[in-house]
Amino acid sequence: MKVDSRFSPAEIAVSGMRAQSRQMEVISSNIANARTADSGQGQPYCRLETVFRTQGDGVGGVEVDQIVPDRSAMQRIYDPGNPTADASGYISMPNVHVPVEMMNLSTASRSYQASAAVLKRYQKMVETTLELLR
Repeated sequence: MKVDSRFSPAEIAVSGMRAQSRQMEVISSNIANARTADSGQGQPYCRLETVFRTQGDGVGGVEVDQIVPDRSAMQRIYDPGNPTADASGYISMPNVHVPVEMMNLSTASRSYQASAAVLKRYQKMVETTLELLR
């Protein structure tokens, strides 16, 4: 396994924290817009997904590469009294499923916590090393 010497354990942990923080922002946007039937362009809000990529070659940090729209179908809800309903009485709603987003939020939060634990452990190791060198 190739190790990229440009990244210290602290930098790798911080990059993970930044990436997961951005992931949580995207998930929060999805949850906030789960019932947004018109995003301003006459279409329901489209769920967003975060795509990650590694920094450097081999072992290194992580970063958000891009945020892309989810291509899954919009939800169709039967609501014949709605003025935006089609001829069959259905309206289009966002392709956001709140329980799935909550699971994703939990995963992102735990990943953030794991990176924070690595950073804390690394800082403690550096402190111990400095104490030994005195």
